[in-house]
Amino acid sequence: MATKGLTAEQAKLRAERNFAKTEQRRQEAENAMAAVQAERRAVAEKTARLRALRLAKEAADAQTAAEQLAAKPVATKKPAARRTVGKASAAR
Repeated sequence: MATKGLTAEQAKLRAERNFAKTEQRRQEAENAMAAVQAERRAVAEKTARLRALRLAKEAADAQTAAEQLAAKPVATKKPAARRTVGKASAAR
């Protein structure tokens, strides 16, 4: 036994100290887990906010591009003048 040579009072004090240490570690672990979870929530909320902003910007950019495309007049090409190869060239 680890309490060999200890009085009952000393063994009790040792057990209480060990319990207090274990309890303190448990409390610290809970606090650390709460901090990690809070950080994860904050990152998830920030990611969701930034994603919403990005999607809104992409939608606005797409709408602006569509409006600019619709407002741009359609240029029609003039038919190119035809060259006549043959009689005109041979006459020279």
